[in-house]
Amino acid sequence: MQNLLVIDDDPRIRDMLTRYFQDEGFGVMAVADAPSMRACMACTTFDAILLDLVLPGGDDGLVIAREIRTTSDIPILMLTGRDDVIDRIVGLEIGADDYIAKPFHLREVLARLRTVLRRRAAISTPNGHADVDVLAFQTFTLDLGRRLAMTAGGSEIYLTTGEFDMLVVLCRHPKRVFSRVTLMELTRGRNLDAFDRSIDAQIGRLRRKIEPDPSRPDLIKSVRGVGYVFTGKPVSR
Repeated sequence: MQNLLVIDDDPRIRDMLTRYFQDEGFGVMAVADAPSMRACMACTTFDAILLDLVLPGGDDGLVIAREIRTTSDIPILMLTGRDDVIDRIVGLEIGADDYIAKPFHLREVLARLRTVLRRRAAISTPNGHADVDVLAFQTFTLDLGRRLAMTAGGSEIYLTTGEFDMLVVLCRHPKRVFSRVTLMELTRGRNLDAFDRSIDAQIGRLRRKIEPDPSRPDLIKSVRGVGYVFTGKPVSR
């Protein structure tokens, strides 16, 4: 059973999501605010979070998502009744895996959640051999089974879910030029819209974490008018 944490201040939505996802075979805990979320996460391991953008108190959904991303790469699907492009872009840039507008159909939420979970599982265990599936390059390695990025010296590089998935896609296809649209489809299972700059923001964060000199990237290079290409050289292990 996969565990799901619902964070929404509307008791009707909490009850609706709880009943629906329990019927779909998930273990569900539902809370109304940030303090309750922290208490739940301190004692329970979750596979995904459904997070409302507008919450009571000083911690809204964006603040909570940013807080979660400092310690965890758990998939986050943001739910909101606000039709604000800026909020959506910020949510995706700080590490949310998807963004669903209210009112929503429960089947759509389930489909998007399953897509995120399948994509994460596929990237983590691409051939059913997670324990030996490691991508190694000059300056870092990716352990797909444990979803870890390590420097050449053995220190962990903290990556969010989206950053890890993005880096895996690029590293598996060195020297292949990916458009932003293709990267969005491969890492998030949806199309890029005209206002979505989250791919560029994610590439910028990756460069700061893996490039010796992020201002002059040598591993993830921009291809003008097209997208990005990974130019790191694989090394044998």
